[in-house]
Amino acid sequence: MNFDTHMRRGHTIVFSLIIFFSIIELAISAWLTSRFNAHHNFFSLAERDRTRFLLFTSIWTIVFSSLYIFFFFSLPDSVLSSVASHILFLFLTWVFWTAGAASITAALGGGLNCNTQSVFVYCGQLNALEGFAWIIWILVTFAILVVLIRGVVSARRGDGIRGALVA
Repeated sequence: MNFDTHMRRGHTIVFSLIIFFSIIELAISAWLTSRFNAHHNFFSLAERDRTRFLLFTSIWTIVFSSLYIFFFFSLPDSVLSSVASHILFLFLTWVFWTAGAASITAALGGGLNCNTQSVFVYCGQLNALEGFAWIIWILVTFAILVVLIRGVVSARRGDGIRGALVA
């Protein structure tokens, strides 16, 4: 079994996991955003705004990761499924998740102990929001590293970074 077979299988698995956890993040951040909008019971504007940013980031990730799975299998020789396109998309997504996960962590002071604090109204949900943001960041980091390695392989075989992820 050559590396291309692993790449086809791995692309689907990693992008599906990214989408799955982004849907969870979407549900949590949308629920928190609706609670904050309805009751105005956020601790600070930073908490509210960073939750909204994670809502945007999860929607971005779901939409574009789904498109990239589609492009990868339906249009394998297209520029949309090239190494360069994947690097661009994954880098931008990685920046969004880095900013979102780090900012919600900073807003919460590094995580909350729900047994000892009474400042944050939705302690458990905010902890879940932070945790899933870091999980997605790890998955996107892994994906971008694999695509960068495939970019080096593609460049060495003469296709450059405009070449397909699989030969």
